[in-house]
Amino acid sequence: MRRSFIARNPSVLWFLLALSLFTVGVTVLAEATGLGLVSTSFVKTLGKTLCLCLVAIAMDVVWGYCGILSLGHMAFFGIGGYAIGMWLMYARTEIIVVESLAASPIPPTPAEVESAVATQIFGVVGSSDLPWLWGFAHSLPLQLLMVVAVPGLLALVFGWLAFRSRVTGVYLSILTQAMTLALALYLFQNDSGLRGNNGLSGLQNIPGFEATSQDVISIVFFWASALALGLGYVLFAWVVSGKMGSVIRGIRDDEARVRFLGYHVESFKLFVFTLTAIVAGIAGALYYPQAGIINPAEIAPIASIYLAVWVAIGGRGRLYGAVIGAALVSLLSSWFTGGGAPDIDLGVYTIRWTDWWLVLLGLTFVAVTLFFPKGIGGIFDWFADRRAPDRDGDYGPDKGALRQEEGPA
Repeated sequence: MRRSFIARNPSVLWFLLALSLFTVGVTVLAEATGLGLVSTSFVKTLGKTLCLCLVAIAMDVVWGYCGILSLGHMAFFGIGGYAIGMWLMYARTEIIVVESLAASPIPPTPAEVESAVATQIFGVVGSSDLPWLWGFAHSLPLQLLMVVAVPGLLALVFGWLAFRSRVTGVYLSILTQAMTLALALYLFQNDSGLRGNNGLSGLQNIPGFEATSQDVISIVFFWASALALGLGYVLFAWVVSGKMGSVIRGIRDDEARVRFLGYHVESFKLFVFTLTAIVAGIAGALYYPQAGIINPAEIAPIASIYLAVWVAIGGRGRLYGAVIGAALVSLLSSWFTGGGAPDIDLGVYTIRWTDWWLVLLGLTFVAVTLFFPKGIGGIFDWFADRRAPDRDGDYGPDKGALRQEEGPA
Protein backbone atom coordinates (compact mmCIF):
# COMPACT_ATOMS: atom_id res chain seq x y z
CA MET A 1 0.00 0.00 0.00
CA ARG A 2 1.42 3.35 -1.04
CA ARG A 3 1.93 5.73 1.86
CA SER A 4 1.14 9.44 1.75
CA PHE A 5 3.76 12.16 1.65
CA ILE A 6 3.26 12.99 5.33
CA ALA A 7 3.50 9.33 6.34
CA ARG A 8 6.81 9.07 4.53
CA ASN A 9 8.05 12.35 6.01
CA PRO A 10 6.79 12.66 9.59
CA SER A 11 9.45 15.27 10.34
CA VAL A 12 7.62 17.76 8.10
CA LEU A 13 4.68 18.15 10.48
CA TRP A 14 6.95 18.34 13.52
CA PHE A 15 9.11 20.95 11.85
CA LEU A 16 6.18 23.09 10.72
CA LEU A 17 4.67 22.89 14.20
CA ALA A 18 7.93 23.94 15.85
CA LEU A 19 8.43 26.74 13.32
CA SER A 20 4.87 28.01 13.83
CA LEU A 21 5.20 28.05 17.61
CA PHE A 22 8.56 29.79 17.36
CA THR A 23 7.22 32.42 14.96
CA VAL A 24 4.16 33.17 17.07
CA GLY A 25 6.24 33.23 20.26
CA VAL A 26 8.72 35.75 18.87
CA THR A 27 5.86 37.89 17.55
CA VAL A 28 4.17 37.96 20.95
CA LEU A 29 7.43 38.94 22.65
CA ALA A 30 8.52 41.51 20.05
CA GLU A 31 8.42 45.27 20.50
CA ALA A 32 6.11 45.97 17.57
CA THR A 33 3.26 43.59 18.26
CA GLY A 34 3.67 42.19 21.74
CA LEU A 35 5.26 42.51 25.16
CA GLY A 36 8.47 44.22 24.06
CA LEU A 37 10.71 41.57 25.61
CA VAL A 38 12.55 40.88 22.34
CA SER A 39 14.37 43.84 20.81
CA THR A 40 14.02 44.87 17.19
CA SER A 41 17.67 44.11 16.50
CA PHE A 42 17.28 40.58 17.85
CA VAL A 43 14.13 40.05 15.77
CA LYS A 44 16.22 40.96 12.73
CA THR A 45 18.90 38.52 13.87
CA LEU A 46 16.31 35.76 14.16
CA GLY A 47 14.86 36.64 10.76
CA LYS A 48 18.32 36.47 9.19
CA THR A 49 18.91 33.16 10.93
CA LEU A 50 15.76 31.72 9.33
CA CYS A 51 17.10 32.78 5.92
CA LEU A 52 20.42 31.06 6.66
CA CYS A 53 18.49 27.94 7.66
CA LEU A 54 16.78 28.00 4.27
CA VAL A 55 20.04 28.19 2.31
CA ALA A 56 21.46 25.48 4.61
CA ILE A 57 18.59 23.18 3.62
CA ALA A 58 19.39 23.86 -0.03
CA MET A 59 23.03 23.02 0.64
CA ASP A 60 22.02 19.83 2.45
CA VAL A 61 19.96 18.66 -0.52
CA VAL A 62 22.74 19.24 -3.03
CA TRP A 63 25.47 17.82 -0.77
CA GLY A 64 23.92 15.57 1.84
CA TYR A 65 21.40 13.93 -0.49
CA CYS A 66 22.91 14.25 -3.98
CA GLY A 67 26.57 14.09 -3.00
CA ILE A 68 27.65 17.32 -4.73
CA LEU A 69 29.88 19.32 -2.39
CA SER A 70 29.18 22.78 -3.76
CA LEU A 71 31.41 25.54 -2.44
CA GLY A 72 29.52 28.21 -4.33
CA HIS A 73 25.96 28.26 -3.05
CA MET A 74 26.50 31.41 -1.02
CA ALA A 75 27.25 33.10 -4.35
CA PHE A 76 23.66 32.40 -5.41
CA PHE A 77 22.57 33.67 -1.99
CA GLY A 78 24.46 36.91 -2.58
CA ILE A 79 23.14 37.31 -6.12
CA GLY A 80 19.60 37.21 -4.76
CA GLY A 81 20.56 39.90 -2.26
CA TYR A 82 22.08 42.11 -4.96
CA ALA A 83 19.01 41.69 -7.17
CA ILE A 84 16.55 42.93 -4.55
CA GLY A 85 19.08 45.45 -3.22
CA MET A 86 19.27 47.18 -6.59
CA TRP A 87 15.55 47.93 -6.51
CA LEU A 88 15.63 48.98 -2.86
CA MET A 89 18.50 51.39 -3.42
CA TYR A 90 17.19 52.78 -6.71
CA ALA A 91 13.61 53.31 -5.52
CA ARG A 92 14.70 54.91 -2.23
CA THR A 93 17.16 57.23 -4.01
CA GLU A 94 14.53 58.13 -6.60
CA ILE A 95 12.13 59.23 -3.85
CA ILE A 96 14.82 61.43 -2.31
CA VAL A 97 15.76 62.96 -5.69
CA VAL A 98 12.14 63.67 -6.67
CA GLU A 99 11.48 65.33 -3.31
CA SER A 100 14.60 67.50 -3.62
CA LEU A 101 13.71 68.58 -7.16
CA ALA A 102 10.05 69.24 -6.36
CA ALA A 103 10.79 72.88 -5.49
CA SER A 104 12.41 73.57 -8.88
CA PRO A 105 10.62 76.17 -11.01
CA ILE A 106 10.59 73.73 -13.93
CA PRO A 107 9.55 70.12 -13.20
CA PRO A 108 12.38 67.68 -13.89
CA THR A 109 12.17 65.32 -16.83
CA PRO A 110 12.42 61.53 -16.34
CA ALA A 111 15.90 61.64 -17.90
CA GLU A 112 17.02 64.26 -15.38
CA VAL A 113 15.64 62.23 -12.51
CA GLU A 114 17.43 59.12 -13.73
CA SER A 115 20.68 61.05 -14.13
CA ALA A 116 20.38 62.46 -10.62
CA VAL A 117 19.64 59.01 -9.21
CA ALA A 118 22.69 57.55 -10.97
CA THR A 119 24.89 60.35 -9.62
CA GLN A 120 23.64 59.76 -6.08
CA ILE A 121 24.20 56.01 -6.24
CA PHE A 122 27.46 55.82 -8.20
CA GLY A 123 29.13 59.06 -7.18
CA VAL A 124 31.00 57.09 -4.52
CA VAL A 125 32.85 55.19 -7.27
CA GLY A 126 33.38 58.27 -9.44
CA SER A 127 30.60 57.66 -11.95
CA SER A 128 27.36 59.39 -12.87
CA ASP A 129 26.00 56.89 -15.37
CA LEU A 130 23.53 54.14 -14.68
CA PRO A 131 25.11 50.78 -15.68
CA TRP A 132 23.21 48.41 -17.95
CA LEU A 133 22.82 46.01 -15.02
CA TRP A 134 20.39 48.49 -13.50
CA GLY A 135 18.10 48.50 -16.52
CA PHE A 136 15.27 46.85 -14.53
CA ALA A 137 16.09 48.42 -11.15
CA HIS A 138 13.11 50.75 -11.37
CA SER A 139 10.66 47.82 -11.44
CA LEU A 140 10.03 45.66 -8.39
CA PRO A 141 8.35 42.79 -10.33
CA LEU A 142 11.26 42.59 -12.77
CA GLN A 143 13.85 42.62 -9.99
CA LEU A 144 11.94 39.91 -8.15
CA LEU A 145 12.12 37.92 -11.37
CA MET A 146 15.90 38.52 -11.39
CA VAL A 147 16.10 37.10 -7.86
CA VAL A 148 14.98 33.77 -9.30
CA ALA A 149 16.24 33.97 -12.89
CA VAL A 150 19.87 35.04 -12.41
CA PRO A 151 20.90 32.41 -9.82
CA GLY A 152 18.90 29.78 -11.68
CA LEU A 153 20.43 30.63 -15.06
CA LEU A 154 23.96 30.78 -13.67
CA ALA A 155 23.52 27.41 -11.93
CA LEU A 156 21.93 25.91 -15.06
CA VAL A 157 24.80 26.95 -17.34
CA PHE A 158 27.54 26.07 -14.88
CA GLY A 159 25.92 22.75 -13.96
CA TRP A 160 25.32 21.78 -17.59
CA LEU A 161 28.95 22.41 -18.49
CA ALA A 162 30.26 20.59 -15.41
CA PHE A 163 27.91 17.61 -15.30
CA ARG A 164 27.99 16.87 -19.03
CA SER A 165 31.77 16.63 -18.67
CA ARG A 166 31.21 14.25 -15.73
CA VAL A 167 33.28 16.33 -13.34
CA THR A 168 32.75 14.90 -9.87
CA GLY A 169 34.21 14.83 -6.38
CA VAL A 170 36.84 17.30 -5.29
CA TYR A 171 37.30 18.60 -8.83
CA LEU A 172 33.69 19.76 -8.94
CA SER A 173 34.09 21.40 -5.53
CA ILE A 174 37.14 23.28 -6.79
CA LEU A 175 35.22 24.45 -9.85
CA THR A 176 32.34 25.78 -7.76
CA GLN A 177 34.82 27.55 -5.50
CA ALA A 178 36.59 29.04 -8.53
CA MET A 179 33.26 30.31 -9.87
CA THR A 180 32.53 31.97 -6.53
CA LEU A 181 35.98 33.54 -6.31
CA ALA A 182 35.76 34.87 -9.86
CA LEU A 183 32.37 36.44 -9.15
CA ALA A 184 33.58 38.01 -5.90
CA LEU A 185 36.71 39.45 -7.53
CA TYR A 186 34.61 40.90 -10.33
CA LEU A 187 32.20 42.55 -7.90
CA PHE A 188 35.10 44.12 -5.99
CA GLN A 189 35.89 46.23 -9.06
CA ASN A 190 34.38 49.72 -9.12
CA ASP A 191 33.36 49.34 -12.76
CA SER A 192 31.38 46.17 -12.09
CA GLY A 193 28.17 48.22 -11.96
CA LEU A 194 27.46 47.30 -8.34
CA ARG A 195 29.57 49.93 -6.52
CA GLY A 196 32.58 47.69 -5.95
CA ASN A 197 33.73 47.22 -2.38
CA ASN A 198 31.12 49.74 -1.17
CA GLY A 199 28.31 47.38 -2.07
CA LEU A 200 24.69 48.36 -1.66
CA SER A 201 23.64 49.98 1.60
CA GLY A 202 20.56 51.34 3.31
CA LEU A 203 18.54 48.29 2.28
CA GLN A 204 16.59 48.29 5.54
CA ASN A 205 14.75 51.43 4.36
CA ILE A 206 11.85 50.04 2.35
CA PRO A 207 10.59 52.48 -0.34
CA GLY A 208 7.04 53.59 0.30
CA PHE A 209 7.21 52.67 3.99
CA GLU A 210 9.30 55.56 5.26
CA ALA A 211 6.72 56.32 7.95
CA THR A 212 6.72 52.70 9.18
CA SER A 213 9.00 52.01 12.13
CA GLN A 214 11.76 49.44 11.91
CA ASP A 215 10.20 47.29 14.63
CA VAL A 216 7.16 46.70 12.40
CA ILE A 217 9.27 46.12 9.29
CA SER A 218 11.43 43.64 11.19
CA ILE A 219 8.38 41.58 12.16
CA VAL A 220 7.09 41.57 8.58
CA PHE A 221 10.41 40.27 7.25
CA PHE A 222 10.63 37.79 10.12
CA TRP A 223 7.27 36.33 9.14
CA ALA A 224 8.26 36.32 5.45
CA SER A 225 11.47 34.47 6.33
CA ALA A 226 9.57 31.92 8.43
CA LEU A 227 7.06 31.36 5.61
CA ALA A 228 9.86 30.89 3.08
CA LEU A 229 11.64 28.43 5.38
CA GLY A 230 8.46 26.41 5.92
CA LEU A 231 7.68 26.25 2.20
CA GLY A 232 11.30 25.43 1.39
CA TYR A 233 11.32 22.58 3.90
CA VAL A 234 8.16 21.07 2.42
CA LEU A 235 9.47 21.50 -1.14
CA PHE A 236 12.78 19.78 -0.45
CA ALA A 237 11.13 17.08 1.66
CA TRP A 238 9.05 16.27 -1.42
CA VAL A 239 12.12 16.33 -3.68
CA VAL A 240 14.13 13.89 -1.54
CA SER A 241 11.21 11.49 -0.95
CA GLY A 242 9.67 8.92 -3.22
CA LYS A 243 11.31 7.65 -6.39
CA MET A 244 13.13 10.90 -7.10
CA GLY A 245 14.68 10.90 -3.66
CA SER A 246 15.81 7.30 -4.09
CA VAL A 247 17.53 8.16 -7.37
CA ILE A 248 19.18 11.23 -5.87
CA ARG A 249 20.53 9.25 -2.93
CA GLY A 250 21.60 6.52 -5.32
CA ILE A 251 23.67 9.08 -7.25
CA ARG A 252 25.32 10.07 -4.00
CA ASP A 253 26.14 6.49 -3.03
CA ASP A 254 27.02 4.94 -6.39
CA GLU A 255 26.68 7.20 -9.42
CA ALA A 256 28.00 4.63 -11.89
CA ARG A 257 25.45 2.04 -10.83
CA VAL A 258 22.54 4.48 -11.14
CA ARG A 259 23.73 5.34 -14.64
CA PHE A 260 23.99 1.64 -15.47
CA LEU A 261 20.36 1.18 -14.39
CA GLY A 262 19.32 3.57 -17.14
CA TYR A 263 18.80 6.86 -15.30
CA HIS A 264 20.13 10.05 -16.85
CA VAL A 265 22.28 11.06 -13.90
CA GLU A 266 23.27 14.43 -15.32
CA SER A 267 19.63 15.57 -15.55
CA PHE A 268 18.93 14.73 -11.92
CA LYS A 269 22.10 16.49 -10.75
CA LEU A 270 21.35 19.54 -12.90
CA PHE A 271 17.79 19.72 -11.55
CA VAL A 272 18.95 19.57 -7.92
CA PHE A 273 21.79 22.04 -8.47
CA THR A 274 19.56 24.58 -10.23
CA LEU A 275 16.63 24.28 -7.85
CA THR A 276 18.82 24.71 -4.77
CA ALA A 277 20.50 27.74 -6.37
CA ILE A 278 17.10 29.38 -6.94
CA VAL A 279 16.06 28.77 -3.33
CA ALA A 280 19.42 30.16 -2.16
CA GLY A 281 18.74 33.32 -4.20
CA ILE A 282 15.30 33.71 -2.59
CA ALA A 283 16.87 33.30 0.86
CA GLY A 284 19.39 36.03 0.03
CA ALA A 285 16.64 38.37 -1.17
CA LEU A 286 14.98 38.06 2.25
CA TYR A 287 18.22 38.21 4.24
CA TYR A 288 19.84 41.44 3.05
CA PRO A 289 16.91 43.85 3.59
CA GLN A 290 17.18 42.72 7.23
CA ALA A 291 20.97 43.04 7.23
CA GLY A 292 20.79 46.48 5.60
CA ILE A 293 23.93 46.12 3.46
CA ILE A 294 25.56 43.74 1.01
CA ASN A 295 29.08 43.82 -0.41
CA PRO A 296 31.29 41.41 -2.38
CA ALA A 297 32.78 39.96 0.81
CA GLU A 298 29.42 38.23 1.36
CA ILE A 299 30.07 36.17 -1.80
CA ALA A 300 33.67 35.23 -1.01
CA PRO A 301 34.40 31.46 -1.04
CA ILE A 302 34.81 31.40 2.74
CA ALA A 303 31.08 32.07 3.12
CA SER A 304 30.23 28.88 1.20
CA ILE A 305 32.75 26.96 3.30
CA TYR A 306 30.98 28.18 6.44
CA LEU A 307 27.73 26.94 4.91
CA ALA A 308 29.19 23.46 4.46
CA VAL A 309 30.41 23.54 8.08
CA TRP A 310 26.89 24.38 9.32
CA VAL A 311 25.40 21.45 7.43
CA ALA A 312 28.12 19.07 8.63
CA ILE A 313 27.65 20.10 12.26
CA GLY A 314 23.87 19.77 12.02
CA GLY A 315 24.05 16.47 10.18
CA ARG A 316 24.01 16.23 6.40
CA GLY A 317 21.42 14.05 4.78
CA ARG A 318 18.79 15.32 7.22
CA LEU A 319 16.80 18.46 6.42
CA TYR A 320 16.20 19.22 10.08
CA GLY A 321 19.91 18.68 10.73
CA ALA A 322 20.78 21.50 8.32
CA VAL A 323 18.32 23.79 10.12
CA ILE A 324 19.77 22.90 13.53
CA GLY A 325 23.34 23.44 12.37
CA ALA A 326 22.68 26.77 10.67
CA ALA A 327 20.57 28.14 13.54
CA LEU A 328 22.98 27.01 16.24
CA VAL A 329 26.16 28.28 14.58
CA SER A 330 24.55 31.53 13.41
CA LEU A 331 23.19 32.45 16.84
CA LEU A 332 26.40 31.40 18.60
CA SER A 333 28.40 33.46 16.12
CA SER A 334 26.26 36.53 16.87
CA TRP A 335 26.71 35.93 20.60
CA PHE A 336 30.46 35.36 20.54
CA THR A 337 31.37 38.07 18.02
CA GLY A 338 28.81 40.57 19.33
CA GLY A 339 30.35 40.74 22.78
CA GLY A 340 27.77 38.56 24.48
CA ALA A 341 30.31 35.97 25.61
CA PRO A 342 32.48 37.24 28.50
CA ASP A 343 36.23 37.30 28.03
CA ILE A 344 38.25 34.77 30.00
CA ASP A 345 41.24 36.20 31.88
CA LEU A 346 43.95 33.56 32.28
CA GLY A 347 46.41 35.94 33.90
CA VAL A 348 49.09 35.79 31.24
CA TYR A 349 46.56 35.91 28.43
CA THR A 350 42.95 36.99 27.97
CA ILE A 351 40.74 34.96 25.66
CA ARG A 352 38.57 37.34 23.67
CA TRP A 353 35.91 35.41 21.86
CA THR A 354 35.71 37.92 19.04
CA ASP A 355 39.20 36.69 18.10
CA TRP A 356 38.81 33.02 18.99
CA TRP A 357 35.33 32.28 17.70
CA LEU A 358 36.53 30.99 14.32
CA VAL A 359 39.08 28.78 16.05
CA LEU A 360 36.31 27.31 18.21
CA LEU A 361 34.15 26.79 15.13
CA GLY A 362 36.98 25.02 13.32
CA LEU A 363 37.67 22.74 16.27
CA THR A 364 33.97 21.91 16.50
CA PHE A 365 33.91 20.99 12.82
CA VAL A 366 36.95 18.73 13.22
CA ALA A 367 35.43 17.07 16.30
CA VAL A 368 32.13 16.44 14.54
CA THR A 369 33.91 15.01 11.50
CA LEU A 370 36.01 12.63 13.59
CA PHE A 371 33.66 11.57 16.38
CA PHE A 372 30.10 12.46 15.32
CA PRO A 373 29.94 12.05 11.52
CA LYS A 374 26.14 12.15 11.63
CA GLY A 375 26.20 15.54 13.34
CA ILE A 376 23.66 16.79 15.82
CA GLY A 377 20.86 15.31 13.74
CA GLY A 378 22.32 11.88 14.45
CA ILE A 379 21.04 12.17 18.02
CA PHE A 380 17.47 11.88 16.72
CA ASP A 381 18.48 8.81 14.73
CA TRP A 382 19.95 7.25 17.87
CA PHE A 383 16.67 7.69 19.75
CA ALA A 384 14.68 6.37 16.79
CA ASP A 385 16.89 3.27 16.53
CA ARG A 386 16.32 2.47 20.20
CA ARG A 387 12.61 1.92 19.61
CA ALA A 388 11.59 -1.68 19.13
CA PRO A 389 11.02 -2.39 15.43
CA ASP A 390 7.46 -3.11 14.45
CA ARG A 391 7.86 -6.38 12.58
CA ASP A 392 6.92 -10.01 12.89
CA GLY A 393 8.10 -13.29 11.50
CA ASP A 394 11.52 -14.94 11.52
CA TYR A 395 14.17 -12.39 10.58
CA GLY A 396 17.23 -14.56 11.14
CA PRO A 397 19.67 -15.09 13.96
CA ASP A 398 20.84 -11.47 14.28
CA LYS A 399 21.09 -10.18 17.82
CA GLY A 400 17.92 -8.29 18.77
CA ALA A 401 15.88 -9.67 15.87
CA LEU A 402 12.26 -10.43 16.68
CA ARG A 403 11.11 -13.95 16.04
CA GLN A 404 7.73 -15.55 15.85
CA GLU A 405 7.42 -19.31 16.08
CA GLU A 406 5.85 -20.88 13.05
CA GLY A 407 2.60 -22.66 13.67
CA PRO A 408 2.03 -26.25 12.77
CA ALA A 409 1.86 -27.02 9.10
